[in-house]
Amino acid sequence: MAGKRSSRGAAANARAARNAATVSSATGRTSRAAPIVSMVSSTVSSALPTPLSSAYPSTYASEAENDLNEQIENLAIGTLTLDSTSPDQPTRPKRKFPRIPQPPFRFLDLPSELRIKVYEHHFANTGDVLDLAPDNYKRFHQKLSILRVCRTIYIEASYTFYSTHAVRIFPTHPGRFFKTKKPLLARLKPGQRACLSTLQLRLGPGWSKPPPGWVVNSALGLDQCVNVTKLSVYVECDPGNDTFKGFRQPGGFYEAFSKLLLLRILNEMPWVQRVEFDAWPSVKKSGGLMTGLIDLVTSRSLKITWGPDRGWTDAEEVEPPPIPHNYAPIDSLMNNTGNILGLA
Repeated sequence: MAGKRSSRGAAANARAARNAATVSSATGRTSRAAPIVSMVSSTVSSALPTPLSSAYPSTYASEAENDLNEQIENLAIGTLTLDSTSPDQPTRPKRKFPRIPQPPFRFLDLPSELRIKVYEHHFANTGDVLDLAPDNYKRFHQKLSILRVCRTIYIEASYTFYSTHAVRIFPTHPGRFFKTKKPLLARLKPGQRACLSTLQLRLGPGWSKPPPGWVVNSALGLDQCVNVTKLSVYVECDPGNDTFKGFRQPGGFYEAFSKLLLLRILNEMPWVQRVEFDAWPSVKKSGGLMTGLIDLVTSRSLKITWGPDRGWTDAEEVEPPPIPHNYAPIDSLMNNTGNILGLA
């Protein structure tokens, strides 16, 4: 039986070979693939490695990749989360831990020296001089709200505020404040006046006609400024200068008015220790106004200091030589030797 089966198989292979030869002769090609395939297929094992050409990736997306891209595009925005839950599974609400209230900072437990430093930092950038002005509300209202916390902070903060700011005795801001009969010093409370350490007298505004409110009386409360040790005198202009000739009142009116005003202020505060003079660049120390004020302070044996704006010192002021111009009178062009100065 085995011999018959093998002879039948050989006959079948012979017929397949003849059929392949017939096809190849009809197409004009020689094909040996059929007998080779039939022979190799029976001997090649499925354990052989994949050919090298199939290891390169395909440039066309497969159906599985297309399906995955469609799923990603169809995802809802709410399912995009970093949690480990799947998009189909609803997100688990986060656990809310109870909020533990923090204890308040006990500011009054700090030493008084540190609290004063805090007040000084709080009142920084509010200016150096207090006066009646339209922008006072914007400058001080929010800062002074700290005084409403408690009585202890009110006492400490108010003392820091008023002791580090000079108060102008008479207002100089143009408008209704300049003509008021109740300056800022008269509007302060007695306890606030007692905290002051510096007062400022600004001379120059109203040199032709001083306001009627510039009067030293008991309403100012100078007798309550018991801690004031420094009086600052700032001169904006000297009407005795030739520039004001023809506009000023005759007879040295403003020089006498300023000297009398300073005398009455010093009489109200005999405890003042020093007077600081400062001025604009156009004011001369040798002018009539400054000479009268300096002589008054010197006669009362008070210490004289100089402010930073004008740059005066205890030495005599060195005046620059006058610069003549083409329209000056001929007499002004002559120097001490009788020679004519060079024209500018």
